[in-house]
Amino acid sequence: MPDQKCQEEYLRRIHKVQDYIEYHLGQSLSIEELSNAAGFSKYHFSRIFQGMLHEPLAHYVNRIRMERALFLLAHRADKNMTDIAYELGLSDSAVFSRAFKNYYGVSPREYRKEYSKNCKDSFLLSEYNKNTAKKEWAGNPFPVTAQITIVKLEEKQVAYVRHTGTYETLAKEYGGLMQTLFAYAKKQHLLVEGQNWPLAIYHDNPEFGEESQFRTSLCLTVPEDIPVQEDGILGRMKLEGGLYAVGHFRIQQEQYSDIWNYMYQKWLTDSGYVPRNSYPFEVYRNNPHANESHIHEVDIYVPIEPIHF
Repeated sequence: MPDQKCQEEYLRRIHKVQDYIEYHLGQSLSIEELSNAAGFSKYHFSRIFQGMLHEPLAHYVNRIRMERALFLLAHRADKNMTDIAYELGLSDSAVFSRAFKNYYGVSPREYRKEYSKNCKDSFLLSEYNKNTAKKEWAGNPFPVTAQITIVKLEEKQVAYVRHTGTYETLAKEYGGLMQTLFAYAKKQHLLVEGQNWPLAIYHDNPEFGEESQFRTSLCLTVPEDIPVQEDGILGRMKLEGGLYAVGHFRIQQEQYSDIWNYMYQKWLTDSGYVPRNSYPFEVYRNNPHANESHIHEVDIYVPIEPIHF
């Protein structure tokens, strides 16, 4: 196998195990299970994983768990410590508390209390266009409006290419990644008129994640009866079905930060819903370069469930 093809195949397998970890975070995740998901021998898998991502496997799994814990503590007040422990695949609240304090230096209860006191004054949910976002936020907290609908989405098959890194580097590489996605989808005859949603899945919450490790999947939905061949460039995964709040926006390029802030800080807090344990995504509804005003028509999908008091 040529060197480039070999590297692409290794990366494809690492992406598969990342997806597996994300979908099975509430389980124990043994080395045997993860090596099987990646298609590597368990005797070599840990070294391969660390060599590819420059992060030990155990550290990676723990980091993803702890970042998920931050989100649950901050935004799911309806869940107690035991609920969160079980959702993270930990045996009880004591184990969770020790793991959290070892990682962050404070107890989860202390973190929840401090976040509740301070978050509204100190945090912008979106990390896009930081300087512009913060300037606009100071004078006008929600400079955009949206039509919001609640939909029950069926599970969808997607083909994807993945970016790992900051949103700044994603913005620079976005055009090339989308060209690659469409070129390889065309090569595999995955394009069906009216049935391919171009979208971006954000696997890590910018509020809590490690910026250099943010994972973004640029995707196309593909009808279920068309097989997606994972070839080292394209990956395949499922877009989770379920209940979503969908914000329908018409914006300029620099307003992406505003629409994310609108969904999470304006709409969600008064909606009667809380974020569900899944990832949000953007669906791109037009080509902004095809109109003189360069308007972006974009839908933000936020996974939700009814709040229980």
